[in-house]
Amino acid sequence: QVQLVESGGGLVQAGDSLRLSCAASGRTLSSFTISWFRQAPGKEREFVAAISWTGANTNYADSVKGRFTISRDNAKNTGYLQMNSLRPEDTAVYYCAAGYRSIWDRSPAAYDYWGQGTQVTVSS
Repeated sequence: QVQLVESGGGLVQAGDSLRLSCAASGRTLSSFTISWFRQAPGKEREFVAAISWTGANTNYADSVKGRFTISRDNAKNTGYLQMNSLRPEDTAVYYCAAGYRSIWDRSPAAYDYWGQGTQVTVSS
């Protein structure tokens, strides 16, 4: 079993930056794909970004490409999502997920382990 805990969310203004962290316990993350998803009120959970177990390959949703950067530190058993140039439409609860999946698999149902989520609110 893997337990994931997100942190780093908050209330920011449009154009600001935030860095989310996803800390794992119970088992090493080093062999898993790590992904970030988000869910806004009244909307379905959507894919944001994924990173391969080596960190060599990444995949981004078009809506965040060029603004968000996913990374990982396997020695710290932690994944990250650096979010720059935030927009009000980025407001959502952000979740990290881990699983033995391709970085191109964007379905939430594909992931085995989930964190509890961290709220990101961007004001205009």
